[in-house]
Amino acid sequence: MSLPTRDEAWNLVCDWIRNDGLRKHVLAVEAALRAYARRYGEDEALWGATGLVHDLDYERHPDMDDPVAGHPRTALKLFQEQGWPEELVHAVAAHADFLGVPATSRLDKALRACDEITGLIIATVYVRPSRNIGEVEPGSVKKKWKDKRFTAAIDRDEIAHNVAALGEDLDGHIQFVLVAMQGIAADLGLDGRAT
Repeated sequence: MSLPTRDEAWNLVCDWIRNDGLRKHVLAVEAALRAYARRYGEDEALWGATGLVHDLDYERHPDMDDPVAGHPRTALKLFQEQGWPEELVHAVAAHADFLGVPATSRLDKALRACDEITGLIIATVYVRPSRNIGEVEPGSVKKKWKDKRFTAAIDRDEIAHNVAALGEDLDGHIQFVLVAMQGIAADLGLDGRAT
């Protein structure tokens, strides 16, 4: 099974996702997964592609209750038709816990652990006047973590569970993902130039 190149995966994202916020989300998850792949000695291209396409169909098919064409079922069919690696397909399926696909591999667990935390980090940057992720400390993210009203839709218990399943410490995970995202600050529009 062949893995798409980074350019092929990104072009697919650009075809399927018009929403700038969702594009930034998948870029953030890609950066976090690439960083974890390097840390664990895993296939960085595979992990990066998985992060980049994990929400590919969310904008077009957001209905998670649609058993045929809902998120992420449409994307999963596409990946299988394209002959993409089973590890990628399984991780994308496992990140949607409502599908009942268990997170068994390290990639599965890393995707789950990185998915929602990137949203909390981005939201933490957005409330700063500079909108510069380089100025954000892990303690700032942790402070927002404790404020349950801040990004209330982000399930902190689920994140903590997924981070523990990956075998990482929550504070260390927040710092690790933050640093990975700081490395692509310009791509995320979080380098302070947009203010």
